[in-house]
Amino acid sequence: MIDHVALETRRSDVPACVAFWALIGWHEVVPPDALLDIASWVARGDQTVHFLFVDEPVVEPVGHTAVICPDLPNAIARLQVAGHEVTPRENIWGSPRAYAVDPAGHRLELMEFGPGVRPPGVNR
Repeated sequence: MIDHVALETRRSDVPACVAFWALIGWHEVVPPDALLDIASWVARGDQTVHFLFVDEPVVEPVGHTAVICPDLPNAIARLQVAGHEVTPRENIWGSPRAYAVDPAGHRLELMEFGPGVRPPGVNR
């Protein structure tokens, strides 16, 4: 399991990013005191996403952060109702998938389950 990912983000984009991530089941948490001036965090369970404050963020043009959304159809619906574009992707290893882009420009791959979890009857 990956503990956290750090995404370069303009400080002004953080509130919109926190709201976006809340739509897929993450909530804002307070980082340790030593990091308050450099980042904001969201979490789900033991995993965190760190929005690192930078003036000119580097956003990977093709790279992405893959996120498990056990309630994927509902997460997609919440994103769409909030005005975010969601692009369905081909199922791989039996998992429904979609891409969405957060307000800072980071691409997320939303998956119902990951490659290590295969429902009965799925052999890929």
